[in-house]
Amino acid sequence: MWLLIAILAPEGREGGRARRAPVFGYRTAAMRARLIAVGERMPGWVAEGFAEYRKRLSHELPLELVELKPGNRGKGRDDARAIQDEGAAILAALSHDTHVIALDGHGKPWSSEQLAEQLAKWRMAGRDLAFLIGGPDGHAPEVLARADQRWSLGPLTLPHMLVRLVLAEQLYRATTIMAGHPYHRG
Repeated sequence: MWLLIAILAPEGREGGRARRAPVFGYRTAAMRARLIAVGERMPGWVAEGFAEYRKRLSHELPLELVELKPGNRGKGRDDARAIQDEGAAILAALSHDTHVIALDGHGKPWSSEQLAEQLAKWRMAGRDLAFLIGGPDGHAPEVLARADQRWSLGPLTLPHMLVRLVLAEQLYRATTIMAGHPYHRG
């Protein structure tokens, strides 16, 4: 965020028009976002798309990706144990003062405009953000209990790797809505 101080010069030598004095400002620490996701190695096309939106977000909302190893699943494995292990890894990756948003099928759906409103509120609160994507069986109960909010991308079932790209694009779209940029034509 920028704090700008502008001083208007008094009428005078500029032919009766007020002129703008140099603008002085300073940049406060920018809000940052982390995407903490269970799963590794995005397919190339997802990685390219994610990298593009991450680059576009770099000034308005720096986005860091944290990939966590999925819990062991399969024949003879306990899925509940895998969910518990994934939950412990997610919680360990969180900072104490971060505002946590869990992507969850039972969460609240937001339109792009509503996401922009949420982003504006989060900025005013001054805390960094963490968006959480669980493993194939969802989030552990402890993760959902830690979440400040739950966000649903809608009733569709999406591959978790694709959710990373959708999330990055929607965050970029929200920043452009806030800036009045023509990217969003809703």
